[in-house]
Amino acid sequence: MQDPRDIDYIRAAIALAKDGMERGDGGPFGCVIVKNGVIVGRGNNRVTSTNDPTAHAEVVAIREACRQLGSFQLDGCVLYTSCEPCPMCLGAIYWARPDRIVFACTREDAADAGFDDQLIYDELPLPYGERRIPTERSLRDEAQLVFDAWKQKSDKVRY
Repeated sequence: MQDPRDIDYIRAAIALAKDGMERGDGGPFGCVIVKNGVIVGRGNNRVTSTNDPTAHAEVVAIREACRQLGSFQLDGCVLYTSCEPCPMCLGAIYWARPDRIVFACTREDAADAGFDDQLIYDELPLPYGERRIPTERSLRDEAQLVFDAWKQKSDKVRY
């Protein structure tokens, strides 16, 4: 049995998706982030209205929630989204570390509406040289020096 509060919050995410789509902000996606029964982050897709390919509903909501909470982590939060997160959003969600994710539509539903992320899922396991976007590695030794400095840094904030 699903918690009735989950139903209310997922409906809020769906309403954001609908409102943003109708305003012309971007695709039909919405997200809310809740902590202790309070919505601390809201987002709807704003990709086309901001010319920002990262302005997915989940990323917008994560940014707002982190600002509201004064933290780069979403401990104690639940993320509600109108659709199963794409690979980019899923990565952002895992970095933010909420306690739970609740979603409505599936990635197959999104693909049926013209938002197909299968290419990304297919590309991830491929070796660099086999990916559609040419990918090369360069100057690893120089970049490694920065990692070495990070390892030695005594006042770093771990995440």
